[in-house]
Amino acid sequence: MTALRKMTLMPAQRLEKRAPAFKDKGRIRIGADADITIFDPARVIDKATFDEPLQYSEGIPFVLVNGVVVVRDGQLVEGVRPGRAARAPIAN
Repeated sequence: MTALRKMTLMPAQRLEKRAPAFKDKGRIRIGADADITIFDPARVIDKATFDEPLQYSEGIPFVLVNGVVVVRDGQLVEGVRPGRAARAPIAN
């Protein structure tokens, strides 16, 4: 669980100080953004290399962004783009 917290909640907490939109990131609760990655920790492996950096990882069967499936059965779902930018306000 520590690794998951370091990859999700902790970065969101750090960024929310500058960009309030991150208060709805890195958490599973009512009202939070529905960005969820379902993975098998025993099978997750990065396939990208220096020579071939665009290789997809394995062991991640489902990814939901804003509640919309963008990876189904380990394959990218074509034509969906449910994400929204989370930006900090521009300082004057």
